[in-house]
Amino acid sequence: MNDQRIRPMNRQRSRMTSRVAVIGLLTSIFCGAGLAQEASQPSPALVLISNVNIFDGKSATLQKNMHVLVKDNLIETVSDEPLAVIQTDNVTMIDGGGRTLMPGLIDAHWHSYYAYAPQSVLFTGDMSEVAIIGFLGAERTLMRGFTTVRDIGGNPFAIKKLTDSGEHPGPRMFPSGPPISQTSGHFDFRGKNDVPANSTDPLSYWERNGLIMVADGVPEVIKRSRENLRMGATQLKIAGGGGVSSAFDPLDVQEYTFDEMKAIVDVAETWNTYVAAHIFTDKATQTAIRAGIKSIEHGFLMSDETLRMMKDNDVWLSIQPLLNDEDALQFDNPYSTEKFEAVTAGTDRIYRAAKEIGVKIAFGTDMLFDPVAAEKQGKMLAKLERWFTPYEVLKMATSTNAELLALCGPRNPYPLGPLGVIEEGAYADLILVDGNPLENIDLVADAETNFSVIMKDGKIYKNTLQ
Repeated sequence: MNDQRIRPMNRQRSRMTSRVAVIGLLTSIFCGAGLAQEASQPSPALVLISNVNIFDGKSATLQKNMHVLVKDNLIETVSDEPLAVIQTDNVTMIDGGGRTLMPGLIDAHWHSYYAYAPQSVLFTGDMSEVAIIGFLGAERTLMRGFTTVRDIGGNPFAIKKLTDSGEHPGPRMFPSGPPISQTSGHFDFRGKNDVPANSTDPLSYWERNGLIMVADGVPEVIKRSRENLRMGATQLKIAGGGGVSSAFDPLDVQEYTFDEMKAIVDVAETWNTYVAAHIFTDKATQTAIRAGIKSIEHGFLMSDETLRMMKDNDVWLSIQPLLNDEDALQFDNPYSTEKFEAVTAGTDRIYRAAKEIGVKIAFGTDMLFDPVAAEKQGKMLAKLERWFTPYEVLKMATSTNAELLALCGPRNPYPLGPLGVIEEGAYADLILVDGNPLENIDLVADAETNFSVIMKDGKIYKNTLQ
């Protein structure tokens, strides 16, 4: 029987104990049909990563001179003693040479379709064009070291299916499905003359294809919420206030009444998950909190009073380091540009206030309508150094973001182990960095140069050490 065994000389199984593990290819002869069937099973794939310093996603101190064994898609062993391996066809050896091994990065506010598709495509293209652009973009996202994203609005379910199966490179995905908006809300991208609308009128093209969804009133928002969950949404996303890229809603408006927000939350809770809401301002955020919404997306213009309310109610601030600088998002109309400038004027203050008050802060990028901007995903993460230490930045983009993802409870499509950490039993989503990002966070801004190995789900997608 072909089998591979791990035999620690030290019987202690606590994490990080000194051990020597021997993986042997054993041949034995057994009798019995059950054992014969077992013998036909393929040996697990193993990857041994040796001589690395580990940032585990949680600790501020690097674990020096470590060794990690990956079995299939999970981390099997983490040891401060060498792991001896008998090489077979199913074992891959990587000598880290003192580089830093860290968990794969997580973007908590990503749009697989919106990020890469220019606005002109959304105005003149079709769903096939948008889907192809998003599909190809998924590989580029992974190759920047982002092994997981929370897709917070769109129709990325086909991409998720193909990347989860391993048929196409791309990150893990926690999809919200089409973001739900009221008439005149942030995701109402219908034409200027498409209202008044008759209740019997067909849905708009992008609604029919699940890129957005407009719903008004309690019965309709309940229906659309259930439809998203039926599609496979891990959490729901609504527009709860005015937006930058939308044409018909000033920033100060609250979108959806309390009863409508509460109805959407009630639907999410029946599925044991939660609701995220696009909001910038105080009144809308406070209404959302009272309704039971657990993740406020953006929030650049909130007061300290609202931030304290968020902390008291265990509500997350999912915010992006957007500034009106050389990386500012570009829009086709002056109205959106003006709103972007107003929003980003609050970026510095809100980060500092939220950190001081102790609100749970998640990292995301919200790259929109620009493939060039999408490539700056890692650069956006590095910009957090303006408000946080490199350790705080890396923790936020790994284990902290993973805590936010876990709010979806049993809707979690990856239940076998934790994400965002390096520990035994965790998913093998790993990056080998040429340098120490705890000392130089700018290393994450250039994945092409500085990430020597990128692994997702135990599969190596990049290895420049070979």
